Order: sequence, then C-alpha cells, then structure tokens
Amino acid sequence: MVGARSLTAGGDGRFDSAVATLADGSELAIRVADDDETARELAAESIALRALTAGARAILPFQAPEFFGETLLSEGRALVTGLLPGFQIEAAHVPAGRGAAESMGAAIAALHALPASVVRGAGLTARGSDEVREDIRRLVDRAAATGRVPARLTVRWREAVEDDDLWRFESAVTLGGIESTSFLFEDDPELGPQVVGVVNWHGLSIGDPAVDLAWLSSAPAAADDVHAAYAAASNRAPDPALTVRARMLAELDFARWLVHGDTLHRTDIVDDAAGLLESLSEGLRERDLSVIAARGDGVDSALDALGRVPATSAAAADTSMQTDAYNPEDLSLLPETPEAPTIDATEDLSELGESGLIPSGDRDAFAPSTSESADAAELTANPEPGDGPPAGVSQPLESDDPAEDAQRAARAALQRWTNSSSE
Repeated sequence: MVGARSLTAGGDGRFDSAVATLADGSELAIRVADDDETARELAAESIALRALTAGARAILPFQAPEFFGETLLSEGRALVTGLLPGFQIEAAHVPAGRGAAESMGAAIAALHALPASVVRGAGLTARGSDEVREDIRRLVDRAAATGRVPARLTVRWREAVEDDDLWRFESAVTLGGIESTSFLFEDDPELGPQVVGVVNWHGLSIGDPAVDLAWLSSAPAAADDVHAAYAAASNRAPDPALTVRARMLAELDFARWLVHGDTLHRTDIVDDAAGLLESLSEGLRERDLSVIAARGDGVDSALDALGRVPATSAAAADTSMQTDAYNPEDLSLLPETPEAPTIDATEDLSELGESGLIPSGDRDAFAPSTSESADAAELTANPEPGDGPPAGVSQPLESDDPAEDAQRAARAALQRWTNSSSE
C-alpha cells in the first residue's frame, strides 16, 4: 500500500471508511462496521458479492464491487472491496429524458434478468408472490395495531393487499430496495450520463421486482422515463401492477418506521412516523384512497400527496429514511442475516495489512476515517455549492431539441457530485 485517504459521501456515518491505494495504482474501499446491525450488513454484502461469479458479472452491463476479503478488527468486521469510480445523484435531482433516467431503468432490468441460481446457490433469501403479499399484510396489521395509523391509510393498504391482481408477479433477483445513490454514472458525450456501476448489494435476494423501483416516488421528474426504460429493456412478462406496487411499497416505509419505533419503545420515532403518516393521509383526496384504482386511473400515491399538504406538516418528511436511528435490519421483513461480532470502529485499520488483505508497506499512512460515509462506500463527497462541474462534464445549453435538453439537464444534475478518482 502506498497511500490512503478518507472515504465519505456526506451520508449517515454508519461505517468508518477509507480508501487504500496500492502500488499498481488500484484502489480498495475499506468499511468497518460501527455496531451489530452494520456488521450484519457487511456480512450480507460479502456473501452477495462473492455470489456474483465471473459469469454473472458478464451478464450485467455495469460493474459491481469486487470482493477482496474481510477480516476482524478488535473482534469486529471489516470488508474490503474494489473502489468503483463514478458519479452519484440524489433521487430528487434525477432529470427526465434520455441519459440518467433511461440508463437507470435499463440497469434495473438487467439486474432483474440475472439467473435465480446466483441467489439460490449462495443460500440467500428467495420469496414468491404469496410470501411477499403475506409479509405486507403482517406489516399493515402491525402498524395498525399501534393505533397511530390514520384509518384511511389502513383501509387503502388493506384493500390493496386483498386485490389478487396486484400480486400476480414473477419473482426476480433484486437488491431488496435500490436507491438512486446505488448507481454510479459516467458521462457519455453522445448518450449522456450512463450507469457504469451499482453498489449496495447487501439486500441481494429473490423477491418482488417492485422493491427496486420504490425509490422512484422520490424522483417525480424521472419516474415515468425510468419505468419506460425498464419495461423496454426487460425480458420478463409485462407486469401491469408493477408501478402501483412500487408506489405502495414506498408508502409502507413510513409504516415500517412506525413499527420499528414501537418495537423499540421509542416514543420519538413513533411520534415522528405518526406525523409522517398523518401528512400522507391529510394530503389524500377522496379519489386517491384506492390503490387499486390507480392501475387504470393514474391515481396519485400518498407520497405525491405530500406536495399538497401544508409545509408545516410535510417539512419533516424524508422518504429516504436516512437517519442514524433507522435500523434497516429491524424493519426488514426478510429473515435476518447471521450475526457478526460487534466492531470497535476506533481500531487502527492498519491491522488490515497484517491480516493479509492489504499488501504490507506504509501502514502508518492508513488510518480510519470517522467522517460520515454513504451506506455504499464506493462514492465521494458532495461538494459545496459553487465548486463547479467535474472534469469532462459540459455546462448545459438550451436548444430546440427537447431530447438534447433533457440529456444536458442530466449532465447538469451530475455536476453536484465529484468523481471519486479525482481526489
């Protein structure tokens, strides 16, 4: 190892992260878990990345991090993967049109086309439509039992659960909930921003394809184009209810948050979730109450309704659930990944050299970073406003071609982020 630097993307600080530069110029991302939950997440990611054989990776039109190894640091877990270059973009900033939106839809379709043997061979979770439906039913019942879910939302969700047509889907390989920041982009002069990498593989499983499209409720400008590109690139039978389920799953994240707080007896979390649910309910118009009707009438989702409620009640709504108190493992309806030991995040990461995962060398240059990191630590920090675009990304110019304008808008959105290889 010839150098090291911190790795951060202004995230929630759930991992201690750093980048190690090797003598050949290649770079490794090292993440160290801060607690039991993040240790389990790293364990799940380790299994998932090793399940991606050379054959599976060859099917994908983008890169996934390469697994280099894992070790224990002070009785904790550290995961070492290859560092993927590229840009990251928040959901609300994904523009419509060709470029980023279309590339994201095609990337999700390619992921869902992976053979089921990739998941089954690794012993990962596989759930059919009936199991997914039953899990959603239990979630709705548990949330309603707290007494903090508005009745109109409970009715809305229970009607959807009982609609047989909504749950006639073919299971697929999924990441268990892609986020916009799971994608890494590079700019193509002709096509605009293109997905070149995908991170956050700890949720790899077989389940409802809609789970990887639920994030689109936070990307109103790009949602239609991502869905259209997904449908065009998919080799699966058409799923008329896919969009409706995806929107419903996004709404149910608030119910998961409520159940999480109730399970931990955390009144602050319960009150926060109840406030979000009340905002969703207040924003619903009478014709929006039925999720089922949305299949034919284009009825708004409850998340869309947040734009119609008073700012005072909706201001706290964050559909990404990015908070240090949020524990995805506690909210998940999937079986838990086997526990890994708790990690002392203050331990010197130079121990990785002694473990054999990093070549020996100048280990003093390699120290842990306790700055906030993204859940997937392959990305770099969000620059301050005014830092300017990354190298190679041109400024958007207006033209008479709407398609070209959309492509330039996609490039402009990426100017908010820096390329990890430029640090």
